[in-house]
Amino acid sequence: MIDEQSLDTLFRKARTHNGWLDRPVSDAQLRAVYDLLKMAPTSANSQPGRFVFLRSAEAKARLRPALSPGNLEKTMAAPVVAIVAHDTRFHEHLPRLFPHNPDAVNWFAGEANRAARETAAFRNGTLQGAYLILAARAVGLDCGPMSGFDNAKVDAEFFPDGRFRSNFLCSLGHGDPAKLFARSPRFEFEDACQLL
Repeated sequence: MIDEQSLDTLFRKARTHNGWLDRPVSDAQLRAVYDLLKMAPTSANSQPGRFVFLRSAEAKARLRPALSPGNLEKTMAAPVVAIVAHDTRFHEHLPRLFPHNPDAVNWFAGEANRAARETAAFRNGTLQGAYLILAARAVGLDCGPMSGFDNAKVDAEFFPDGRFRSNFLCSLGHGDPAKLFARSPRFEFEDACQLL
């Protein structure tokens, strides 16, 4: 089991940040985040998650028209905003990523498998987005995941060929503790779990 400090960093004391300190996020940090998240499990090692890291003012300005008013200011102020997306044709990479089963590509290929392909892409891309949050926390960054934006506008701007689809956004940087909300309640084990 990992130590108590690590548990605090990843879960117990980690918070969703709404304000950011004026501290940069380096390429090395973003690469470290990806190098951790890519090791976590996905179905058939499919790895459909795709990540666009917006750092420049120009890149974030392209995102501005898609943001809800409540997310606009804090998103523009974040050092980095990650677009967490998924590859709708992830199965084309399975011969490389899942080489011990050469038939795996056929589990998802073709019109007959469209629903399974879309479900797998969204599910596993979402998992990889969650892994991004944990990996960012593990390398010393804070996160501000959000879903208050227009996916269609993001996709038209950043993924115009339609292959990738946005899922959620996640601001990354060093959070300003003065701008945190009080922690909201969480369900207890008995509220959310069953032992059968």
